[in-house]
Amino acid sequence: MTLSTIASLQGMTPEHRETAVVHAQFVQLCEKIGRDQRPYYEASLADATGPVTFRIWSDAPELALVQEYQPGQFVQLEAEFHRHPSFGLEAKHWRLRPLTPEERQTALYGPLIEQQQRDLATIQSLADSIQDPRLKAICHQFLEEFGVRFRRTGAARGYHHARRGGLVEHVAQMMRDADAICGVRPTLDRDLLLAGVLFHDSGKLWENIYEEEGFSMPYSETAELLGHIAMGVELISILWRKIERPDWQTLEPSSDRVRRHLQHLVLSHHGEIAFGSPVVPKTPEAAALHYLDNLDAKLEMFAQGYKHAAKLGANVQERVRPLTGNLIAPLTTAAAPASAETSEPSEGAMD
Repeated sequence: MTLSTIASLQGMTPEHRETAVVHAQFVQLCEKIGRDQRPYYEASLADATGPVTFRIWSDAPELALVQEYQPGQFVQLEAEFHRHPSFGLEAKHWRLRPLTPEERQTALYGPLIEQQQRDLATIQSLADSIQDPRLKAICHQFLEEFGVRFRRTGAARGYHHARRGGLVEHVAQMMRDADAICGVRPTLDRDLLLAGVLFHDSGKLWENIYEEEGFSMPYSETAELLGHIAMGVELISILWRKIERPDWQTLEPSSDRVRRHLQHLVLSHHGEIAFGSPVVPKTPEAAALHYLDNLDAKLEMFAQGYKHAAKLGANVQERVRPLTGNLIAPLTTAAAPASAETSEPSEGAMD
């Protein structure tokens, strides 16, 4: 079982109990003080599906077990999981042991590897379909030079695709969406939009990069000082200089103009200056990229919320930030009518 599956128990009733075994990396143990001044600890574990934090009371027998392990160690946790009505996800009756080297490799690369391979194939195929030789070349250079790093980068530290490899998932879905929208919006520059999707979060390869052999995402001074937007723009300039060819001088539009438009997509993809974009979208492709990015992020938040958010009532679940309201269960696919006959609405049905 994965930690994502365990986290989904937060949407169950407090009476629900489930005993399960998970393989994960022990991330950290932090001492906290509750509002009632009662001390407790938060034990954070992570696997390929994301992190989960459990509360452990200072007088609980589980605390001594956890304190035997150092952050970074891979462990098997067997416990009884449930949702506390006030404190969220809890685990009782812990049993811990270190993972074998084989189990560790499976935990690190196994659960989502097939999905990532499909997503990478999508990204490569759509990059191959780009017709502009300059945009195709810079996409290929990026994938060749930074593909390994790309595969272990998260799309964020929280909110959406905040897991090892999450950026590949996010980019692949956005490229599928961009390809589809260009089919019904032929005035959009498909080559530029696809390349913009690939590069829009490329700076996160330094801002949201996971350790080579773990699920921790360290902070760096460079990323904190510059941010992923500035680093993405700089990366485009660095790669462009590597791939630039003399015969591009005869191409129209000019290579400098194409590069600037690609950089504008990175600079403006947050949509507003208040949300971190140095400039607002000023081209159709920049506007499309912003909305595609926002759409995929929001739909991922809904998907994760439906799995994990606590139930408040029939078809209603707790709000997942930064979404603006409680979650309502989506409609299921309508069943085919039993009869082709059309019934008349009853009197007052429209009142």
